[in-house]
Amino acid sequence: MRVGVLVMMLVLFCYARASQKAVTEQGDVVVLNDDGTWVYENGAAAVPVAISKNPKLFSAPSNANFQLKSNRTDVAFKFDPKQWNFSKDEQGEAAEYNFKLKSGDLYAMAITEQLEIALETLVDIAVDNARDAAPDIQVVTKEYRNVNGLKVIYMEMEGAIQKVRFTYLGYYYSDASGSVQYLAYTGTNLVQKYRKDIDQFLNGLVLQ
Repeated sequence: MRVGVLVMMLVLFCYARASQKAVTEQGDVVVLNDDGTWVYENGAAAVPVAISKNPKLFSAPSNANFQLKSNRTDVAFKFDPKQWNFSKDEQGEAAEYNFKLKSGDLYAMAITEQLEIALETLVDIAVDNARDAAPDIQVVTKEYRNVNGLKVIYMEMEGAIQKVRFTYLGYYYSDASGSVQYLAYTGTNLVQKYRKDIDQFLNGLVLQ
């Protein structure tokens, strides 16, 4: 499917490991060090935009009876294998696992790395890298959530590649074992159709 290929291209651009320097959503240049730390290039930073906190507690659905462990970080992914196909990357790519809903045009991926990055910086880098592929990318929603006891940032972005409108939605999480971008993506016109599937899938993010 053409939409799936285009959206996957965008998500790969959002992988935070892609560069040693990145520009945050506030316009600050950050430098990522090999030891997992990061600094602002000029030693200063703009005042960050406040991110709202969703008071709801999110948890994996009861039908998420299969747990897939990351080999790069301490997270795992719970989902229903009757609803989702998955494949493991064997080529050292950014996405450790790729997923596809069996009944439709909904895709997902787990991008993992061993670098710990502050949550706010992780999502800022993701947005700026996404703009390299889709200059019109817009953040639709961004908020803190408690997902299975983990503090994550939930973010939705919309944009276009070659005039195809897409949306991707995901959780961003980082701790001492590394970072994860757990993303679902589809055509913008299909988001509401797959909203329940997206929410249930993303809420399967857990610690091992």
